[in-house]
Amino acid sequence: MDMPINHFKHAIQSGQKQIGLWSHLCSNISTEILAHCGFDWLLLDMEHSPNDLSEILVQLQAMKGSPTTPIVRPPWNEMVTFKRLLDVGVQTLLVPYIQTEEEARQAVSYTRYPPHGVRGYAGAPRASHYGRVKGYAHHSSEEICMLLQVETVLGLQNIEAIANVEGVDGVFIGPGDLSAALGHLGNPKHPDVLKVIDESIARIRACGKAAGILTGDEVLAKHYVEQGCLFVAVGADQNVLRDSATALAGRFKP
Repeated sequence: MDMPINHFKHAIQSGQKQIGLWSHLCSNISTEILAHCGFDWLLLDMEHSPNDLSEILVQLQAMKGSPTTPIVRPPWNEMVTFKRLLDVGVQTLLVPYIQTEEEARQAVSYTRYPPHGVRGYAGAPRASHYGRVKGYAHHSSEEICMLLQVETVLGLQNIEAIANVEGVDGVFIGPGDLSAALGHLGNPKHPDVLKVIDESIARIRACGKAAGILTGDEVLAKHYVEQGCLFVAVGADQNVLRDSATALAGRFKP
């Protein structure tokens, strides 16, 4: 069998816009539905959602065969978690809270086998179709996509150093934590925050790397696309469910 192709990675490398949705619901049923709704990617969150490895696995299985790429955000920049996610077939990781060049290098190393990294070797993981992909260990990194999340003042100071690490494919601006770090907790639309985000997008692009962000504000989302963001999440599944269900109930129960 051939190596599974990471269509998301190749799309951002060629400058193609990728529109995504955040998923917090931890459900293979909702994931299966969303995977056929027209989004380019779906973020399966482990940092701020109660997903564990077995739940991620069944969501990957639910998305198999869909046109939507699964991206997983692990809870932390941590070698063992990366190893287990990669073994079950995750090809794109969005790593939270990266602040320095060294942390960026560590994140990349966790996804590469020796001598280029420290990923632990498994003979026949799901990622290799249980050993059917010949040469998986030698070529897996070609299809692994590393997205690093910058969301602190220190991270902003080091954004070029982070972006320029070999093996980093994109840098994602986390507007929630960034707004808190800038003294505007809970207000990612504060003018000071918006200014910093625009500046950060330009800095990431100047490094030749893809910039990404999440916002449920459609006007802002279109603005970020115009600013050159290549991967933009335009909402979250729990919010879509909440708002549409509330609106439906409200039409019958004023």
